[in-house]
Amino acid sequence: MTSLPPKFADWFSTKGWSIHPHQADMLKRSSEPSLLLIAPTGGGKTLAGFLPSLVELADGAHDGLHTLYVSPLKALAADIKRNLGTPIAEMALPIRVEDRTGDTSYTQKRRQRADPPHILLTTPESLALLVSYEDAPRIFKGVQRIIVDEIHALAESKRGDQLMLALSRIQAMNPDLRRVGLSATVEDPSAIAHRLARHPDPCPILIADPGPDPDISMLVTQERPPWSGGGAKYSIPAVLDLVKQHNTTLMFHNTRAQAELYFHNLWLANDDGLPIGIHHGSLSRDQRTNVEAAMVRGDLRAIVCTGSLDLGIDWGDVDLVIQIGAPKNVKRLIQRIGRANHRYNAPSKAVLVPANRFEVVECVAALEAAKAHDLDGDPKGAGPRDVLCQHILIAACSGPFDATQLFHEVRTVGAFSDLSRAAFDDCLDFCATGGYALRVYDQWKRLKEVDGKWQLRDPRSSARIRMNLGTIFDIETLKVKFRRSAKTLGEIEESFAATLTPGDTFLIGGQIVRYEGLNQLTVEVSRQKGRTPKVATFNGTKFATSTQLSQRILTMFQHDNWPDLPDHTAEWLHLQRAVSKLPETGRILVETFPQDERENMVVYGFAGVNAHRTLGLILTQRMEAAGLNPLGFVVTDYALMIWGLSPVRDVAPLFDPDNMRDGLETWLAGNAVMKRTFRVAATVAGLIERNTRQGRKSGRQATFSSDILYDTLAKYDPDHLMLRITREEAMRGLVDFGRIEDMLQRTKGRVDHVVLDRVTPLAAPLFLEPGRIPVFGEGREKLLADRAADLMREAGLEGL
Repeated sequence: MTSLPPKFADWFSTKGWSIHPHQADMLKRSSEPSLLLIAPTGGGKTLAGFLPSLVELADGAHDGLHTLYVSPLKALAADIKRNLGTPIAEMALPIRVEDRTGDTSYTQKRRQRADPPHILLTTPESLALLVSYEDAPRIFKGVQRIIVDEIHALAESKRGDQLMLALSRIQAMNPDLRRVGLSATVEDPSAIAHRLARHPDPCPILIADPGPDPDISMLVTQERPPWSGGGAKYSIPAVLDLVKQHNTTLMFHNTRAQAELYFHNLWLANDDGLPIGIHHGSLSRDQRTNVEAAMVRGDLRAIVCTGSLDLGIDWGDVDLVIQIGAPKNVKRLIQRIGRANHRYNAPSKAVLVPANRFEVVECVAALEAAKAHDLDGDPKGAGPRDVLCQHILIAACSGPFDATQLFHEVRTVGAFSDLSRAAFDDCLDFCATGGYALRVYDQWKRLKEVDGKWQLRDPRSSARIRMNLGTIFDIETLKVKFRRSAKTLGEIEESFAATLTPGDTFLIGGQIVRYEGLNQLTVEVSRQKGRTPKVATFNGTKFATSTQLSQRILTMFQHDNWPDLPDHTAEWLHLQRAVSKLPETGRILVETFPQDERENMVVYGFAGVNAHRTLGLILTQRMEAAGLNPLGFVVTDYALMIWGLSPVRDVAPLFDPDNMRDGLETWLAGNAVMKRTFRVAATVAGLIERNTRQGRKSGRQATFSSDILYDTLAKYDPDHLMLRITREEAMRGLVDFGRIEDMLQRTKGRVDHVVLDRVTPLAAPLFLEPGRIPVFGEGREKLLADRAADLMREAGLEGL
């Protein structure tokens, strides 16, 4: 196919459009086995992906399914269906388009299997279900193309691995299947291409004209940002002025809690009664749908939102994006910026709003990275074996399979291209028997070998397997209660609760409590009056600043001057350099000083909040062993502060990399991180069922059965596949240990220990982090302000 057919050319002409070069290139190269298109938001990349399919289907000769479209969001599939309807109707094309997601009715799903549409819009989970049916070869026999939209978002998660494994099955049914990936934000195109292509085939990359650079700036207000906190309340008058100057504004936040708080404060200051909505994943579906409909109609002037609106849905006339709080990740920032002026060759307009003084530095670094097109992203590891176990069960549901053939299929998936036969057989044995310690139980004997092929031991089990497919695991919140009390103090995220060990103290509902234990889905605590909490915050899912952005900040610190920073922030850094030092890329800066009748140690690791929390646990263990009497710690993305009773004279032994991993594993064994991680991996792998014919298991039921399984395996089969997967996932996930190892490798033992007699300018804001200085009552904000003024005066920052 080399040119646009007359019917299509006429349609473009009647619209007053001309085909974009990358759309024409997609037509010319439509016969290639795989192709990755990187095009700017608003550049017509979705039409570019579909154009070859529409042209091929225009003559009405194809019978059955021709094109699969897969997106990360159900709403995105529905949006594409609406958008495709226009050219199909206006050109009278004989093409049937349908979507298939979790919202599709059972009746429609059955009809789609019997009579597939020409174009099916779906999600990774729904596609995996289709592949699991016995009639999958008939459904997919004529499929010609698959379009993976927002492929960068899928490539970063297990959903992407699940999708590519499903494609390997479909490709085996139809070797001529062509693959297309679409994205606007890719930091490593070759890595995404490797995951998209059928290994070892190459995947060409088509990069469209990126268009004009976005109009992006940082909000500078008369009122200076506070020294700590993440609410950005100070910015609300200036933000409301920006909303009045634009048609529709999206205000992105990094967490749902921050979005809710900002939305509340925004309404309190909204004297003009501007119509403002809120949209995030914890709201009910009806609430989200109502907000989305209002956006499309243009009824809202602003929407406070989170990652729920990150991806490529085109919602009305958005002409400004405001990022509240530092973006933490440049790629995410670019994705969000693209929501404004969703048109080709029209610059997107965005404003960054730092929530506190250090975020001013981070926002400037993010601006520099965005203007340099320097996207960030950590390399993804090998394909996860819990997803592979699920895929083996999916294959068995569709009928008997040859193990060697399935192994070679799996190896065509980029993430699994280095998979050994021994590792594959390990997963196969787990699916067949449950593993050594569980093979005596019939419920985990799911596969058997008959005449050289593997099949379900009981064909009726296919329904149970299908009910539990998927890799999305809901974030649980746990109730916090005093022991032997029915009163609930509040809720905390399970990921935070999992890191606690008995004796840890934390802040909830305005009071300090001592963690006593986890009783299924209840965190049991006791009263702990008059102490500062050891673990200051419980924001377990907070984004961590990316490695690349952290390195850019460290590089910025080495400049002599900072003309792009506001004067108050530049003076702050100059004062830090005069009093102590500024952190450097290849060294760890450690400051020790007395303050508040305690000895304090500040470590500027720039490894992200999750890694710093883990580092704090390891360092306090080492300090306790050395008799240094640590009392607690607090973390941010850039630093960790530990306070205690004894001064630290020699910091080098604390950062000795030897046995650091052993120390972490000892800590892991003493809390619920491993059990929580095990539950997720075992659920994905099919060992634990979330759904039964009687309905979905409660969190309490799932936790109870998971904990029993974990304890059984840990005692009788410590080398069980699920435990090996659990250890790997725990290190990579909640505790972010890899970034600690990267930090130690980057600095190679070079530690700058600066001993001081008082708090330093860069350390002072850490004393204001939530939980570090608990203040209660109606005068909270005034008392905090007074405390901040006292600290800044001691640090020489008065007036900044």
